[in-house]
Amino acid sequence: MSNSTPAPDNWLARHRVELGIVAVVAFAMIVVFPLLHASGVVSDFTIRLWGKYLCYALLALSVNLLWGSTGLLSLGQALFFTLGGYMHGMYLMRMIGELGQYKKPIPDFLVFLGWDRLPAFWEPFDSFPFAMMMVLLLPGLVAYLFGFLAFRSRIKGVYFSILTQALTYAASIMFFRNNLLLGGNNGFTDFKFILGHDIQASGTQRGLYVAAAVTLLLVYLFCRWLGRTKFGLVQQAIRDGENRVLFSGYATAHYKLFVFVLAALIAAIGGALYVPLVGIINPGEMQAEKSLEAVVWVAVGGRGTLLGPILGAVSINFLKSWATRAYPDLWLIILGGLFILVVLFLPGGLVSLPARLKALGRKFTKPKAETASPETPASAPTKS
Repeated sequence: MSNSTPAPDNWLARHRVELGIVAVVAFAMIVVFPLLHASGVVSDFTIRLWGKYLCYALLALSVNLLWGSTGLLSLGQALFFTLGGYMHGMYLMRMIGELGQYKKPIPDFLVFLGWDRLPAFWEPFDSFPFAMMMVLLLPGLVAYLFGFLAFRSRIKGVYFSILTQALTYAASIMFFRNNLLLGGNNGFTDFKFILGHDIQASGTQRGLYVAAAVTLLLVYLFCRWLGRTKFGLVQQAIRDGENRVLFSGYATAHYKLFVFVLAALIAAIGGALYVPLVGIINPGEMQAEKSLEAVVWVAVGGRGTLLGPILGAVSINFLKSWATRAYPDLWLIILGGLFILVVLFLPGGLVSLPARLKALGRKFTKPKAETASPETPASAPTKS
């Protein structure tokens, strides 16, 4: 019976199944879920919460692009996520206008710091297109400069991971300072409008959720396409044996730099979508533990796959939302225990679970087939 199945482990068959799953889930998340929200079945809180999960899934995909596909374990992706959020947050703060606590045309924290006019670098953020450009430009530039210096110096392995962690740690300390004029430890909050719409309105939140879901789908499809190009093959070869790729004549530093910047841009887009959905952004989002959490999402979901990071980000944050209410003091223990269990007993992550269960099923059915086959020729002659 098992032989009649047309190559269950076939690569093409598996990817067709994956695409089918993605199509069904995407339809449910982009069409059905917003319709349920519009009809009142799903609350504003729920759609905002799931929008946050999808933004975290974008962050997980960026980690996977580096770690799972290229072998670069970055512990600083939360930095780019937060930078994207800050760039969009500056636009949202400007849209508050004179509706703040101090009724001044500048953000409240600037009034609190003694400013009576807007700093020059804030002024262009009245423009939404400029803010969106900065969402990509600033994280991309930071990633390019850091990556250029790191890869040019041939820093890799654990040293690369430590450096990325140090980068995000240094940036978080800088953003905590009030004299950076970006809100200090409170960051940005109390947003009122986005593109002329009330940001708290149900329709606006639904639109933001749909934007996050569509963006996640597009990024998933892009990463899928990239992985099947020649560039993607070189990327995987770097992960599996960089020295061999170097000896083949490829400039691996250029490939790694491109992937590093690309991953930073994906994380930044996730951060830009996260801010209006959650309603706040502060330096706490760029601390090292946030990047470590994203690594755990990828490991639990399935490193080196595309569905795994999304599944890991959504499932763990869903679990976090429940555990931080039911067992707030035990969340970190639960997260650590889950990570250890997956590493020890499910190294392929949650996405490998169906294949493991299938293999387990074959293991139990195979002995019966083997014991039945020798009896058949023996019994056949006696019957005839």
